[in-house]
Amino acid sequence: MKSIPFIVPLITLPLPISAQAAEREAPESATPNVIFIYADDIGYGDLSCNGAKTISTPHVEQLAAEGVRFTNAHSAAATSTPARYAMLTGEYAWRREGTGIADGDAGMIIRPDRYTMADMFRDAGYVTGAIGKWHLGLGDKKGTQDWNGLISPNLSDIGFDYSYIMAATGDRVPCVFVENGRVVNLDPNDSIFVSYQKNFPGEPTGKNNPELLTMLPSHGHNQSIVNGISRIGFMKGGKSALWKDDQIADELTGKAVDFIEQHKDRPFFLYFATQDAHVPRVPNARFAGKSGMGPRGDVLLQFDWSVGEVMATLKRLGLDRNTIVILSSDNGPVVDDGYRDQAVELLGNHKPGGPFRGGKYSSYEAGTRVPCILRWAGHVEPAVSDALVCQLDWFSSLASLLGVEIPAGAAPDSENYWNAWLGKDPLGRPALVEQNAQNNLSIITADWKYIEPGKGSPYNRNVGIETGNSPDPQLYDMHNDLGEKNNVANRHPAVVEELSRQLNAIKDGRVGLPLE
Repeated sequence: MKSIPFIVPLITLPLPISAQAAEREAPESATPNVIFIYADDIGYGDLSCNGAKTISTPHVEQLAAEGVRFTNAHSAAATSTPARYAMLTGEYAWRREGTGIADGDAGMIIRPDRYTMADMFRDAGYVTGAIGKWHLGLGDKKGTQDWNGLISPNLSDIGFDYSYIMAATGDRVPCVFVENGRVVNLDPNDSIFVSYQKNFPGEPTGKNNPELLTMLPSHGHNQSIVNGISRIGFMKGGKSALWKDDQIADELTGKAVDFIEQHKDRPFFLYFATQDAHVPRVPNARFAGKSGMGPRGDVLLQFDWSVGEVMATLKRLGLDRNTIVILSSDNGPVVDDGYRDQAVELLGNHKPGGPFRGGKYSSYEAGTRVPCILRWAGHVEPAVSDALVCQLDWFSSLASLLGVEIPAGAAPDSENYWNAWLGKDPLGRPALVEQNAQNNLSIITADWKYIEPGKGSPYNRNVGIETGNSPDPQLYDMHNDLGEKNNVANRHPAVVEELSRQLNAIKDGRVGLPLE
């Protein structure tokens, strides 16, 4: 039994389906399959279902037309690792040391003794799979992985029956796929060596050998070269195991389809985490040049294709009505995140963050307000919801659906808002804490957004994004100022005091009361 550090009661709400519908759908809905399609660095404004006019993502549009599209859905953090940690554990990442952006040789950030969402699905009788970007560490400690044997611990130790993953991200070594704890296609005579401390003798780098590059870095990303692209970190060997960047989407989508096909006769949970639109952006030839916005726009089309493949597979196998599909993104968008791929020059009128300020790394809304759709054919009426919801709550909400009692202390920050996810509750959470790249926190309610004073530069010049860092308190009216243009903290000191109190109460583990 996994040890649990906190004690939190489980709140279970009845599934809001009429008695007639429940009787009619019982054979197919008692244990619906669940698929998370989890995008990488795709912003609220990057998808045409959210009003983007400069890009067409028809498969996502179809998903939105058949489900609930959320306008106020959030990841728990404005960067990848903490957002994924929070979603899979049901715990705000800022409560834990070592949950910042992970190197490719990081040890397991979610330790084997933690009860995870995958464990919850296992307890409900599901087969569980994780395919795609991981970025939550492997092995016991940083830099100690056996990349040439069984990497342990791995995802099987935290609830996943099957895994086919990128150890970290596309811009970090090792640039290999790992299946069930072992590097795929590894030649035993060509061992892999990885370091985030120093280079291996004789190995070229982007910094010293720019003539070998097919894509130049704009900042950082100038260490080991793989496929003509320099990455973060140093790597030697493993040539037969290296991924091909323009084939990543095809490889991961193919594995997702395989998983669905192999488990079509029993309930399954699939965490399908795509690489798109994270750097380096190398679209398949089918999509290259098709968006008019360079590689970043092209991989948005590629992501849409992946969504279409998953949905087509469900329909082909007759699983369409018995599968909950949830699509979202790990954090907000970034245009130039380290490579000269013309993303800035070709952006035109496209606004990746939609109407929101900031982006990836930021305390402002574009940092965590992300695209989100839930589709469950026959159970969810198509709708647009303005409810305040967070990926943190998928854990407890789905546990309530499946009738799983979460062990005492697990998922301590996750709450059951299943009615909101079904589009039945128009309000959702009373309050939510957001986290930026410097671990500065803010709290948002239906009416207000308070960003507490924090350290760090107000502007990240490398990526061209406002961070929201300020030594002064910030308060924004979320009814009249979604763009967070006017800081009204000085005009509403009582609101600042109350939201600061609520935020501190949540930090301390107490429940903050909503505003009167």
